[in-house]
Amino acid sequence: MMQFLHGLSTFDPLSWALALFLGSGLIVGISTGYLRARKIQPKGFRWRLLGREVIWGAVNLTASAFLLGGAGQWLRSQGFITYSGAAASAWVVAVEVALYFVLFDAWFYWWHRLMHKEPFYTLVHKVHHGSPSPNLLTTFSESPLESFVNGSSLLLFTAAFTVHEQSMLIIAPLAPLMGLYVHSGHEFLPRWWNKSWATKWFISATFHDQHHRYFKGNYGGFTTVWDRLCGTMRPTFEADFEKVTTRPTERRRGVVAAAPVKVSGPAS
Repeated sequence: MMQFLHGLSTFDPLSWALALFLGSGLIVGISTGYLRARKIQPKGFRWRLLGREVIWGAVNLTASAFLLGGAGQWLRSQGFITYSGAAASAWVVAVEVALYFVLFDAWFYWWHRLMHKEPFYTLVHKVHHGSPSPNLLTTFSESPLESFVNGSSLLLFTAAFTVHEQSMLIIAPLAPLMGLYVHSGHEFLPRWWNKSWATKWFISATFHDQHHRYFKGNYGGFTTVWDRLCGTMRPTFEADFEKVTTRPTERRRGVVAAAPVKVSGPAS
């Protein structure tokens, strides 16, 4: 996030293009009714929970800056974490990112399941489940202990593997960006996502939203692989995803309502 803001302040073309894309997408999404149609829980948002999420988010981010930031700095100062400054080819970056992707997904799934067992739920995970209908702030509304468990995966990964600096530009923001998406409360993926063998293994916002709504099942962080293997994926998930992604927008409803009705003439 800091790199993104710095890019805007220095008129970095890539950052400006990203900002323009997100801004225009937001305007189009609101004006066409797309965002309203793609709201996973249309009546789920509760204003009374917003203040709670702001407070816990502030507490968590402050504590994590000290805990994870301090741990990372110590590990780097002791030589446990080092990065390669050599130029890396695209395929090397892809392999390093894929390795982190796979390992974090397993780490998150099994820790997440453990956090649903007492006493870990009360001590670690209960704060995050105070939001049955997640929004962007829910991403950060968790206890510092939970944030440390999730964030320490990156520390352990970089201590175990010396990855290239180019790879870290993708790896470092990957989990936070995925967290923002799955807690957005809106489904942006196309309706065919779960019908394709190539894409159905990757989680959607609806997938994680159902975990918050129903409390159990759908534990995966990046993929549905572990949930499918272990039988913890909600049985109605794919049908519910279909319902969300096929809702008509207000504009489409208006077009259908305004369409002329054909009246058949008398039979000859």
